[in-house]
Amino acid sequence: MRETAHAITRARPNPATAFWALVMGFAMLIAQHGAALAQSRPDTFADLADKVSPAVVNITTSTMVAASAGPAPVVPEGSPFEDFFRDFMDRNENEQRPRRSQALGSGFVISEDGYIVTNNHVIQGADEITIEFFEGGTLDAEVVGTDPKTDLALLKVESDKPLKFVPWGNSDDMRVGDWVMAMGNPLGQGFSVSAGIVSARGRALSGTYDDYIQTDAAINRGNSGGPLFNLKGEVIGINTAILSPNGGSIGIGFAMSSRVATNVIKQLREYGETRRGWLGVRIQDVSDEIAEAMGLSTTVGALVTDVPEGPAAEAGIQQGDLILSFDGVDIADTRDLVQRVGNAEVGAVVRLRVERDGKTMTLPVTLGRREEAEGAIPAAVQSDEPVESEVLGLTVSTMTDELREQLGLSDADRGLVVEDVDEASEAYEKGLRAGDIIAEAGQEAVNTVGDLEARIADAREAGRKSLLLLVRRAGDPRFVALSLDDS
Repeated sequence: MRETAHAITRARPNPATAFWALVMGFAMLIAQHGAALAQSRPDTFADLADKVSPAVVNITTSTMVAASAGPAPVVPEGSPFEDFFRDFMDRNENEQRPRRSQALGSGFVISEDGYIVTNNHVIQGADEITIEFFEGGTLDAEVVGTDPKTDLALLKVESDKPLKFVPWGNSDDMRVGDWVMAMGNPLGQGFSVSAGIVSARGRALSGTYDDYIQTDAAINRGNSGGPLFNLKGEVIGINTAILSPNGGSIGIGFAMSSRVATNVIKQLREYGETRRGWLGVRIQDVSDEIAEAMGLSTTVGALVTDVPEGPAAEAGIQQGDLILSFDGVDIADTRDLVQRVGNAEVGAVVRLRVERDGKTMTLPVTLGRREEAEGAIPAAVQSDEPVESEVLGLTVSTMTDELREQLGLSDADRGLVVEDVDEASEAYEKGLRAGDIIAEAGQEAVNTVGDLEARIADAREAGRKSLLLLVRRAGDPRFVALSLDDS
């Protein structure tokens, strides 16, 4: 009993001891948390490289290049140099014949039956395409389909046995700072691995459908078309381009996201070509000034500047509508809308929520196919009567046959012609130039100087600080908001 009582007495908490025990407990928790964070950083990429290497390929292309023979030297007959130049031309005859040019790139296998993804620029114009595998052996490849807009291509090889392949990952799950690994054939050095992090997301270089992951993993010439992996060994990007002043890696590389690539490759595999959705509108982003001029409460969405004949026109979309959502998804800006429409299925019926005259409405639209509509010329608007005026820093004139001829316009073109722009004006700062056509002011057609002055008066009476103009240049429309203080 005493021993028990003694034990119980010793077990009573001492305040000082309890305090230090609490401190030690927190220290252990912090240490465990730090260890967990450390574990998120791989000690080595070796296991990952071993896992995915069999599916990564080197690509060699061969192209017949026609020789460009320069002008033959003219030597007077009987000249002592005649024999010399004849011998010189004979020796160089072989160099002037067509020759084969080779180029190198990378790619990766996406199915056991031999489908291979790479960049379009790697195989563009190639007569022969040879695939070299990490585990040895080569196979000839055929082009299944290409998409220059995203610089992607799909190849096919025939193999006697199933090929090892890598799966797609979801690039949308990647965060800035996540580890990634690139693999390919840099500078013709063969299978090579580099690692880094995601430096940025959602980069656009030059294409309409661009969605690049920026990474500092070393990417050089020859890496094009190779995969960018997450730590699970899934392809979340296709290495495509670098930003460099010297042609070598400086830690700014770009890989087309798998979000874009998976849809493109799926279409190339199924159809041999892309089939992108087409809405049939011209759009622009909404600036603060345009929002104020139109009485909009937000600058998000895509502003419709023109509605040529097509799906949107048939659905009742009008010039000046603000597209707020597409198929139930809110639209941030024009790039967002273009990509969502392009990724949508041709022939699908989608619902557009638009704002018009301060009210919102939902319109169903049956999407067309962009490839079939490419190059469609939108309809324009019309006028007559030679009257000139200066307003908002612009010298404008009504349309005449002479002006139509000078500007290469059709009889259907209407509006006010900008004849001069004050270089000290806001209009000049915002890009208006002589030759532009003002088709609308305050979202109403203007055919005379009086029409424009009436729209200015209406805007002032409504308390507007700026006036919205619809301006056309070479047929392309855009909205411009000009401050009324300049008039």
